[in-house]
Amino acid sequence: MTEFFSMGGYGFYVWSSMGMVLLLMSLEPIYLRFHHKRIVRAIQRQNRRKAARTNGSAL
Repeated sequence: MTEFFSMGGYGFYVWSSMGMVLLLMSLEPIYLRFHHKRIVRAIQRQNRRKAARTNGSAL
């Protein structure tokens, strides 16, 4: 079992790389959700401005 974790002397590199990959893969959905909400808010803001311009010019 110890041999498996030591990976022939490269265990630190292998397991720290695996840890980094798992960390980044778990953070990516959080980042994507945040970014998606930001884009949706920007589109809604743009649509409100566009609607206000068309309503304002009709008067």
